[in-house]
This record gives sequence, structure tokens and C-alpha cells, in this order.
Amino acid sequence: MKVLIIGGGGLVGQKLGKALAARGELRGAHITELVLADVLDAAPIDAPFTVTTKQCDISDPASVETIIDAETDVIFLLAAVVSAHAEEDFDFGYKINVDGTRNVLERCRHLGTQPVLVFTSSIAVFGGEVPQPFGDYSLPNPQISYGAQKAIGELLLNDYTRKGFVRGRGFRLPTISVRPGKPNRAASGFMSSIFREPLQGLPANCPVDKDFPHYYLSPRKCVENLIKGAELEQEALGKCPSMTMPGRVWTIGQMLDAMRAVAGPEPEKLITWEPQPEIAGILDGWRMNIQVEKAETLGLEPDASFEDNIRYFLEDDIG
Repeated sequence: MKVLIIGGGGLVGQKLGKALAARGELRGAHITELVLADVLDAAPIDAPFTVTTKQCDISDPASVETIIDAETDVIFLLAAVVSAHAEEDFDFGYKINVDGTRNVLERCRHLGTQPVLVFTSSIAVFGGEVPQPFGDYSLPNPQISYGAQKAIGELLLNDYTRKGFVRGRGFRLPTISVRPGKPNRAASGFMSSIFREPLQGLPANCPVDKDFPHYYLSPRKCVENLIKGAELEQEALGKCPSMTMPGRVWTIGQMLDAMRAVAGPEPEKLITWEPQPEIAGILDGWRMNIQVEKAETLGLEPDASFEDNIRYFLEDDIG
């Protein structure tokens, strides 16, 4: 089996690649090759099978042709321009998040090989005046460009799956926390930095109050769920193969309580509380109550507690 991770140089892509290397198989078949594709060279991964790294700009159809061939069995489409960046650069967001997604789907249609395609969407497709809780059949009503782009991607995935060009499944990711590494341009980035930096003795700022609720998932559980999602039979997904990945809703205060329970009181003392007007408009639409009956029925799982999210960071990623 040949597996392709588009966005293989990013946080989730690297963790997914390492998890597949440890498993050695997917969908009941031995993995023979893993391709890590990204706009820049991805870090190599040790594995008992061939691992290839390739540069790819998914906004360029010719570039997409170099990474997807007739032997590609499973594709994880993780590459994206994230929330605040997509909001700042309207054209670039649509170029990558919409045109890039369409280019990947078109390449699969042209080959006629029906690969399994796992698409990562976002809870940013929800918002506005749609009544909460948001469920499996809530109307997408995105309030930022990133959410609109991901909602378009879901519709494309659904239609290309319906037509039999791919065996698609899409998962709206919760905010992934605690993320390791450097901050990215996601508006939700502070939801990792207020734990990541203090746990390493560094200051961080929180632009919202302690009562702010949001929907979270650890990187470890995200990867586990993506692999489970790839292994689902198409018939189990029904007529709408896109769904929200299970997570948990916690307030900032509850998350800080979890950090204190695991790591003691000192890290929290490094957090400042200054508003950030440039992301305030985005955050206003993020007080979300989300229910995910379909994904949980299919075997995907949230974290048991935010204490686990903190422990996973300390075990897997701390500096």
C-alpha cells in the first residue's frame, strides 16, 4: 500500500507519518511506501518501509501530478492556509484551500483509481445564527474566510465521492491543543501557547477571559482518529462523508485548572491577560457547543480530560 500525506511537513502530518511507521499497515494491508509532500521539504521519518519526501504546491495542478500516481492508495489532505492567515490574505486562502483541494480531487478523478481520501476540514464551518448545539446536520454558516473555504472543500469532497472519483471522508478538526513547536498564524494559536510556553518556563499571553469556552482535541487523539477515519468502510459513512471529529468543550479556566493539576501552580504565573483586537472578531464566533454522534458511533474518540492533553505534551513534545 502506498500512502500520501499532503501537508506531511506540518505538526499533524509528521505525527501521522510516525504513527503509520509504527503501525506498518493501514486498511489491512502492509504499507510499502509513504510519501510526505509539502510546499517545503518535510523532515524524514524512520520507518520499516520506503519514505519519500517531495515538494508540492497544491495550487498548481502540474505539481499535484508529481505526487499522486496510479499506485497511491490512501491520501491524507492536511495542507491548508489557517484561520487568521486566510482572513488576512483572501486570495491566497482561496488559492490553497479551495483551488488546491479541487486540484487534488481532479487528479484523482483523472487517474480513475478511487483512492481513499481523508480531508481535514474545521469547526470554523460553523457559526452565525445557526442554533446551537451544532450537530451532524447543522447548516454550515462560516463567519470567516477560512471556514467558508473549508465548507466549500467539504462540498467538493462529498460530490467527488458521490460520483465515485474518490472514497472520501472529511473530518472537521477541533482546535488542536497542546500543539508543540512555534506558534502558527491560526487565531486559535494562543490556545496552545498559554500552555506550551509556560510549561517550558516562557511567558505567554491569553487574549480572552477564563470563562471563554472552546472545543479541543490533543494532537495524539487527532492522529488516532485520522487513522480510524481512513480505515472506515465507505458504506458506513452514509450519504454525507464529512463530519465533526470528537473533542471536548472546556473553558480557559478549566484548562488552566488541568495544567495546575498536572504541572503545579508555577506555569500559570507566566500568563498575561491582554486583549488582541486583531483576532477579537474571529473569536467572537467561537463560543461553540458541538455534538458529534456520528463520528463517535463510527469509533472516533475525544480526549478523556484536558489533563491528558497536558500529559501528552509533556510525554511527546516538550522541548
